[in-house]
Amino acid sequence: MPHAERHRLPPDARFDGGDLDCGNGLLLLIRQHIDPLAPGQLLEFTSTEISVEADFPAWCRMTGNELVSVTRRDRQRSFLVCKGPLAARGERAAARPAAVAPRAVTPVHVPTTLPPPARVAPIPPLAVMGIGSWPRPRWMLAAIHEHLEGRLSEADFEATAEDATRLAVQAQLRAGVDVVTDGEQRRDNYASFVGSRLDNCQLIPLTDLLPLVDDPATFEAEMRSLDVPASQVRHPALFGRLGRSRPLAVHELDAVRALTDTPVKIALPGPYLLTRIMWMECISDRAYRSREDLAGDVVRILREEVHVL
Repeated sequence: MPHAERHRLPPDARFDGGDLDCGNGLLLLIRQHIDPLAPGQLLEFTSTEISVEADFPAWCRMTGNELVSVTRRDRQRSFLVCKGPLAARGERAAARPAAVAPRAVTPVHVPTTLPPPARVAPIPPLAVMGIGSWPRPRWMLAAIHEHLEGRLSEADFEATAEDATRLAVQAQLRAGVDVVTDGEQRRDNYASFVGSRLDNCQLIPLTDLLPLVDDPATFEAEMRSLDVPASQVRHPALFGRLGRSRPLAVHELDAVRALTDTPVKIALPGPYLLTRIMWMECISDRAYRSREDLAGDVVRILREEVHVL
């Protein structure tokens, strides 16, 4: 895109990206600032890294956001991007969102003792139970995406999730299952949902991984072949050591227990799967020296959760 003398539209939010490139943390900052915006609102960021001018338009193309203009003064470039197409800018873009504070690394607390695991309810041989997630209503899927993007409060999300969980549990009880689940109604994905519950981890769309792959063209083609938009499939990204200051799934268990006395099953992804999806070169290696170090913290966190469950 040719450089403009100045941006012709005022931004609704802005931040300084410094010398970060797209594959080394800049996209995490962009995602953090653009997610809370309404469609049609504008984000401006500055960067002194020359590669951003080539990589950022590809990210915009993959995510469906429109690059409005680029300016340059000496080494510093300024990018103005619209959330979604610029044509969506209208009355909804009039309200300016609150400024997004830079994401700080949360200190990690490792408990010295853990409670004993709770007793397991007796389950009959050949018990009937669900495997995997229960179909989510459209309004629950919408709530998940709104919540991940910061446009739906925790309280409103939980109220919506409770309604969806109630429907899933009632359907299982009508079918006569021996062990019920919450249907994973709160989760956007079986494994990556953990990233939204951990300290120093955030979920980013698959499209944000574009600068990290060896063959961007092939990656773009694969993303276009998905049965859901790649911008709606999110992947955990680390920006510090993992911590567990809130439960991963205990709240899911409590929600089901409030609805039935039937034995309840809560599924957790294993440490191998979580470590594999969380390790990304140029991002994870800022917090961990190796995959093995990351795996150690993943095992610790899962052990803490299992004890509380």
